[in-house]
Amino acid sequence: MADNKTFYYARVSTKDQNLDRQISAFKKLGAAEREIVTDKESGKDLERKGYQALKTTMLRKGDTLVIKSLDRLSRNKSDIKKELEYFKSNGIRLKVIDLPTTMMELPEGQEWVFDMVNNILIEVLGTIAEQERNTIRQRQAEGIKAAKDKGKKLGRPALEKPDNWDAVYTRWENGEITAKKAMQETGLKRASFYNLVKRLEK
Repeated sequence: MADNKTFYYARVSTKDQNLDRQISAFKKLGAAEREIVTDKESGKDLERKGYQALKTTMLRKGDTLVIKSLDRLSRNKSDIKKELEYFKSNGIRLKVIDLPTTMMELPEGQEWVFDMVNNILIEVLGTIAEQERNTIRQRQAEGIKAAKDKGKKLGRPALEKPDNWDAVYTRWENGEITAKKAMQETGLKRASFYNLVKRLEK
């Protein structure tokens, strides 16, 4: 349809980095300034002002979004997969300059080729993201095991009873002093004081 629009999205991770390379690539494709949306923010998640505006208020069914490479959407593989699925379900075509297959212009009726490419990208990214999650979990497990093998205690250190705990606790239990006074004398914070009380009463 004639009223379908094309938008371009460029991102760099910090304010010191330069968007020129991406914008230059867009202009070679005929992009006008008003069609280019940019962010100078990390790709660790999708909560970026420019990108969210593009996605929620600008892009419509039948429109096209052009990016230089997939990691401009996000550094997180599972987030990229989620975005590709979003574009697909909302009828938005994604063109990735670094993936020439996505840039092809096909005769009407052959849109299935783009669906096929999109499905392959989604499947591959899903697999990579799952592998990365498994690798992280495995490294964490190996790190915990290595620390335990070295005799390191993991987690919070056990709450130690102050030297004067027994005497102060007895006076508090007998109603001779308030809990506040007991905390002052033992140097314990409220949560620690009552945790020790609970432990004793068990």
